[in-house]
Amino acid sequence: MSDDNINSPSESFRPPVTPITPPELRPAPWVQLKYFTYHPHIYRNMIGATSGSIRAGALVGVYDKDGRAFGTGFCNLGAKVALRIFKHGAERVDEDFCLDVLRRAALFRRDWLRLDDATNAYRVIHADGDGVGGLVVDRYDDTLSVEITSLAVFQRLTRWLPVLHEALGTRQAVIQVDEGIARIEGIDPRLIPTPTVRSVKIKENGVRYGVDFADGHKTGFFCDQRDNRARLAALCKGRTFMELCCYTGGFAIGAKLAGAGDVTAVDLDEKAIAQAKTNANLNQTRVNFVHADAFSYARQMIRNGSSWNVVLLDPPKFIDGRDAFDTGTKKYNDLNVLGLQLVSPGGLFVTCSCSGLLSPDAFEEIVIKAAHRYGKRLQIFDRTGAGADHPAFSNYPESRYLKVLWARVL
Repeated sequence: MSDDNINSPSESFRPPVTPITPPELRPAPWVQLKYFTYHPHIYRNMIGATSGSIRAGALVGVYDKDGRAFGTGFCNLGAKVALRIFKHGAERVDEDFCLDVLRRAALFRRDWLRLDDATNAYRVIHADGDGVGGLVVDRYDDTLSVEITSLAVFQRLTRWLPVLHEALGTRQAVIQVDEGIARIEGIDPRLIPTPTVRSVKIKENGVRYGVDFADGHKTGFFCDQRDNRARLAALCKGRTFMELCCYTGGFAIGAKLAGAGDVTAVDLDEKAIAQAKTNANLNQTRVNFVHADAFSYARQMIRNGSSWNVVLLDPPKFIDGRDAFDTGTKKYNDLNVLGLQLVSPGGLFVTCSCSGLLSPDAFEEIVIKAAHRYGKRLQIFDRTGAGADHPAFSNYPESRYLKVLWARVL
């Protein structure tokens, strides 16, 4: 073979060229893109020609800027995200394709990841990470906690839920739609089902937790930290432990059960702290839960000269949108500056960010600068994220939102 062919792809590796389809031959409804992108979220200004009046939430064929069949998606021209593409390719799929996607997602968790062996709480549908933009579903025992951010998903829920129940063996569901999202998407809040279940109990790696759907955050519990909780607990035996922004005590209780000494966990949410205390009682263990602002409490502990062998920071999302990027990054900086000062010499520091708009590199830079500002060095030994039940498609890196940095403070 000549050198000229070494870096040239063979014909078999070249994607097929889809023929251009003139508008009059396209099955309605359809939309055509102005720009080329594989991102599943398409904003209104990125859409050019359409087949005419399109019902909000309709399943539509998608054509690229040249008029070639490009994929299938859900269209809501009145929403901020006007088109959510869930299948790329020349073949136009129907409503049954979505049911197959749901079944495959459940099968992946149960038969491939075998999550039922370790827990009865895990993510079943991770929105665009599973090819179903606008839908997040967590399984908690026999209940599905469903978070909806798309009119199209809401319209199809009565058909989709039975498929998930059958695949998972669950019996009931709690449906959540944020008020702001409902307005943007055109979801009638009067049609949102009233929950018939308030709470359930779950078990994760031998630890029991209560999930309160009425007062809890997001879907009620943070399954994404499951693997990190187990790993950190194993490192805490015989060591003191501090958690800032503990929510319902997942890390703290796991650490105590694994043999940690003094365990202190702090959160500003009074209801979360109450649930954390209930969770500790479920496991017949004692944790010093503190209802306080994490920033203020950390400053007071620094003034008191207090320190812990292991310090964990697991704050809420500080960056909700691009307009909050600067203030959010400052909060991450301030919290890490405080947290680092609470670590005993040679101790372990684990810090997290769940802001999808903050890249792993940018987050790590914030943490390192915070350490160097106080003359500390970090011996970083790992970087982790969410568990395998939170997958990310290559065309939607935002699904990799959780970042966890593991380091010793020297």
